[in-house]
Amino acid sequence: MLPLIPTTLVGSYPQPDWLIDRDRLLDSLPPRVRAQELWRVPEPYLAQAQDDATALAIRDLERVGLDILTDGEIRRESYSNRFATALAGLDIDNPAMVEGRTGKVNAVPRVVGPVRRTRPVEVDDLRFLRANTDRTIKITLPGPFTMSQQAENEAYDDPADLALDLAAAVNEEVRDLFAAGADVVQLDEPWLQARPEQARAYALAAIDRAVTGVEGTTALHTCFGYAHIVRDRPAGYSFLAELNDCAVDQIAVESAQPHLDLSLLRDLGSKTIILGVLDLSDETPETVDEVARRIEAALAFVPAERLQVAPDCGMKYLPRDAARAKLRALVEGARRVRG
Repeated sequence: MLPLIPTTLVGSYPQPDWLIDRDRLLDSLPPRVRAQELWRVPEPYLAQAQDDATALAIRDLERVGLDILTDGEIRRESYSNRFATALAGLDIDNPAMVEGRTGKVNAVPRVVGPVRRTRPVEVDDLRFLRANTDRTIKITLPGPFTMSQQAENEAYDDPADLALDLAAAVNEEVRDLFAAGADVVQLDEPWLQARPEQARAYALAAIDRAVTGVEGTTALHTCFGYAHIVRDRPAGYSFLAELNDCAVDQIAVESAQPHLDLSLLRDLGSKTIILGVLDLSDETPETVDEVARRIEAALAFVPAERLQVAPDCGMKYLPRDAARAKLRALVEGARRVRG
């Protein structure tokens, strides 16, 4: 049984320095194709090292007292490329160079044929997480709309058709993840905010297709980008109220760094809200009082029964000590408000 106002991650937790080249990680955009050069451990030993680092992350998250755990996305070079680059129909060996949401150019897969999922991608990751904790667990997948925006489409006349084929691939993975023991599966859709016009045209249909027929709790995270990369944020979302009509159960939004106008949460009256209350642009840990105040402010617009709390976004760019300290404040702040 989860407590009132449970605590969770959005997805990632910092990878240890012995596993990932953090200088390279911090100096580059999130990779859309493979980025093997980020790993410090040679290929014959990499999977074992990633398992060990994932087990350490799970212990960290248990010790700080999180209610809903992820695997920290320790095996991933970015939140999206582990799944996206495993799909048929994408050419990752001959990428295209395109402008991303920050205005910088990044290498992305080229869509050269019908997109299909040919095998489970994150199911073994989920099984490892399930075997290493008895707490409620969540695993994340890139959403179909975001993946459609992170690729160069050379095969589909209609970008909506590409998004729907990506959604079908996600749907197959979501079903297998629940069958393997997931309690929650979250779709990451940051590009809803970056491309609101395209999102209004075909994102909701793709999101709904991704969770069609799924029996289990589904979540969707939308944000303004990693704090390490995107510093300036508006106080409101360009695509948010529309998500009240999508088929997922929970919506994760950031509020701490952008000082979000929390009255916007009224527009999501049918959803559980996963509210970001940790500002990841500042390595200094929040105090318990700060976290409690942010949670209490949200309770003016969301009942406690529909509220979860988390960091604003993934924590992978933070030092591990800072991430742990911030999560301790999150847990204690929620406990104080809960009491």
